[in-house]
Amino acid sequence: MTTPEFVLALREKIGTAPLPLVGVTAIVFRDEKVLLGKRADNGEWQAVSGIVEPGEEPADTAVRECLEEAGVVVRATRLAAVQQIPRIVYANGDEVDYLDLVFRCDWVSGDPHPADGELTEVGWYGLGELVEVDQTHVRKIALAIAEDDPASFTGGR
Repeated sequence: MTTPEFVLALREKIGTAPLPLVGVTAIVFRDEKVLLGKRADNGEWQAVSGIVEPGEEPADTAVRECLEEAGVVVRATRLAAVQQIPRIVYANGDEVDYLDLVFRCDWVSGDPHPADGELTEVGWYGLGELVEVDQTHVRKIALAIAEDDPASFTGGR
């Protein structure tokens, strides 16, 4: 995964200390299928995801990441979920706390392909074909299926 320049600049100042970042997951639908890719860094199947750049609208991040990673143009139509991902510690010791915003997106155009090297395979899969997808990502897909349900979140008591 390519690390954004602003993250590298922050790492120069804070080292490997926990860094809170906002990420997005784009659950893209075309007909009755969902867009999935196999990550180059760990081989896991999941939806397109990425980090929100400073000043960028999160929905625009979802659209941008789909084009950059999978070569497809999408429209973000609904915020499906907001969740805090448990702290990730990367092999180099960097610690990150991601706030993940899950967007339902509709396909507009383009044939999916590994566009920037972050995915080794990408394509459309039926909901019954999700056997290699981690349950965390299956849940994100399930939350995004409905076109008008409210966003899911925990906390707020």
